[in-house]
Amino acid sequence: MIHTIPRVPDPALRRLTTTLYGYAFLSDLVLLYPLYVVFFADTGLSVGQISSLFVLWSAAGILFEVPSGAWADVVSRRLLLCLAPLVTACGYALWVLLPSYPAFAVGFLLWGAGGAFVSGALEALVWTELDRLGAADRYARVLGRARTAGVLGVVFSGVLAGPVLAAGGYPAVGAASVVACLLATTVAARFPEHRAAPAAPDDDGDLGWWDTLRAGVAQVRTRPPVRSAVLLVAVVAADWGALDEYTPLLALDTGVGAQAVPLLLLLLWAGVTVGGLLAPAGERWGSRGYAALLGLVRVALAGGALLRHPAGFVLLAVAFGAAQLATVLADARLQARITGDSRATVTSLAGMATDLLIIGTYAVYGLLATALGNAVAFAVTAGPYLVVALVLLRRRRRSAAVPVGAAARGST
Repeated sequence: MIHTIPRVPDPALRRLTTTLYGYAFLSDLVLLYPLYVVFFADTGLSVGQISSLFVLWSAAGILFEVPSGAWADVVSRRLLLCLAPLVTACGYALWVLLPSYPAFAVGFLLWGAGGAFVSGALEALVWTELDRLGAADRYARVLGRARTAGVLGVVFSGVLAGPVLAAGGYPAVGAASVVACLLATTVAARFPEHRAAPAAPDDDGDLGWWDTLRAGVAQVRTRPPVRSAVLLVAVVAADWGALDEYTPLLALDTGVGAQAVPLLLLLLWAGVTVGGLLAPAGERWGSRGYAALLGLVRVALAGGALLRHPAGFVLLAVAFGAAQLATVLADARLQARITGDSRATVTSLAGMATDLLIIGTYAVYGLLATALGNAVAFAVTAGPYLVVALVLLRRRRRSAAVPVGAAARGST
């Protein structure tokens, strides 16, 4: 085996990765996560009002996603990563200081904006810095570990939320969430950022926000490899991202009591953690291996749900772990195909497509669950994974069937 000599000292890579992992952990160490729906209900909101807040949250993410990605390409990606937790913290503080529907609505707008600031900017910064360090091939591994750090933040927030709520009520939970955001901003300030100024197409010598946005959209529209990678990220991430919201209902349908639901959900988070850590192994797979991974997600999601038994959550944990791995690998494929100075913009377009598909998945699941129950809705909604797997296998067979000379002529 040939080992390449790194072009920069290891401490530079270590600084990037430790900062990333710390940022991911603190960004998700939000004690309000497991409690905010209960908080809304305790404040007197109806189920309809709570649902409208979720729609507003998703709409805010879609509204801010692409513009913030273009902003990250024009100014500083590190700046966006510093601002994101501050904006989100303002929303959390507003919730506990003025608990009411208008305050919750504004808080979700701020939360959506904060999430949009991170989406695109984080992936672009990490890829660019790894590429500068001669370590772009480690992107999937690093991103997988960062996702795992975020999962651990969610797990810790679930463990700590109950005791903090018992000790100080919702104000204490909100204060702890704000502190975690402030710490995340402090850590974000340590991100290295060495990015050359983008080439200027105009007379003033600046690549403006609008030009950057247009360049990113044009890259997705005119380059089929980038467009297919964007769509892959959206489909793979959206399906299990939406289904995750319904896992507590699926757990209750197995016959367990409410007190056992967190334990079953902990199995899922364990699976997601393992999936993120398996990214280095997944990088070596070709289209056939990736298609098999998506097939596993489909079968395990459907089987675990249709089993209608707590043991089915073991299968669901396998499915969620495989879905996490598939999402990380899809993002790595996208980053490898993006060129030019609009990396964050293109990544944000993938994020916006994901959000749109999530909303569509919510609607489909709601209709199916109303008519056929949660288990059947879960199994049917997981269908896109099988469709994508079959498309990948078909493309692979088609590529293998093209003669070498014809392939060369086609590429020209």
